[in-house]
Amino acid sequence: MKSGGSTIAPAATARPVFQPARNRGARPPGLPLPVTYPPMEARSVDALPEGSGWQYEPKWDGFRCLAFRDGDDVDLRSKSAQPLARYFPDLAATLRRLPAHRFVLDGEIVVPVAGGLSFEELQLRLHPAASRVAKLAAAHPCRYIVFDLLVAADGECLAAKPLRERRAALERFIAEVAPSPAALALSPAVHDVAAVAGWREKLGLDGIMAKRLDLPYAAGERDAMVKHKVQRTADCVVGGFRYGSKSRLVGSLLLGLYDAAGKLNHIGFTSSIAAADKPALTRRLEAILGGAGFTGKAPGGPSRWSTSRSAEWQPVEPRLVVEVRYDHVSGGRFRHGTRLLRWRPDKAPEQCRMEQIGL
Repeated sequence: MKSGGSTIAPAATARPVFQPARNRGARPPGLPLPVTYPPMEARSVDALPEGSGWQYEPKWDGFRCLAFRDGDDVDLRSKSAQPLARYFPDLAATLRRLPAHRFVLDGEIVVPVAGGLSFEELQLRLHPAASRVAKLAAAHPCRYIVFDLLVAADGECLAAKPLRERRAALERFIAEVAPSPAALALSPAVHDVAAVAGWREKLGLDGIMAKRLDLPYAAGERDAMVKHKVQRTADCVVGGFRYGSKSRLVGSLLLGLYDAAGKLNHIGFTSSIAAADKPALTRRLEAILGGAGFTGKAPGGPSRWSTSRSAEWQPVEPRLVVEVRYDHVSGGRFRHGTRLLRWRPDKAPEQCRMEQIGL
């Protein structure tokens, strides 16, 4: 499956305001872990480790979330311990309906749209208006993909147990209490690295996780888990640029690809420009200022995830081509910023097409 799906335009006044975490040391009375318990982190690696001591799982493109249930109380927490339940009332309701009344789960919140996972729809949930959140939840319910069990339904804390025992307990938990997998799903896991070969394309992933089977849950640490992200390259047209903050030197290049109709669509940016190269590059860009820049999808204005500088971009004639490295495409755009690899004077801008990134 490929990530994507249509999105609903965010309200102009919306802002990504998380509710402040209150009682940061609070411990639900029926649970052995506080709601501020930090999730296990991952260390980036260039290649997946191999051997009998590893478990391999998909790296999902969503919001990491620890889910706490104590009776009727359900608390969802982000990686930074910020409350998420107000933005995902559908997930809170799902967990509250489970026959197990006390547990702590670790997983990823995703939003399925049109056969893929839409990070854009996920971001839209971070809205201050409960009515807007409810409308989005009704249109595109979220799914919680679970990959660890920290407190079992009988109240036992499993965090100190090795992953192989926690995984077995999680599989039993999901089999016994989970509803339809449309709302709550067990993340796949295998012990043979060869078995993950088809996951990236089939599941629309941007990477693979590898976890040590013999280690306990390493809360807030990177010792028990590594991540290997997929890296791809694309040749893109420079359709514009932004000046750096408080500077008249280029800060980032705005990248585009041509679609089947011949329109140049904005698909991301790169800011990995060496400081020594910026003066000459700025002069080169200013020499080709003007023109339409992007003739299809253009860089957006300020939004609740960006600053006022987002609207301050300079269009240039589409003459320059760069090769960039990217890790994931979502909603017709590079999911993150890209890394500039080299200039491509040998390639015509018209050759830089959306098909390169599977669109």
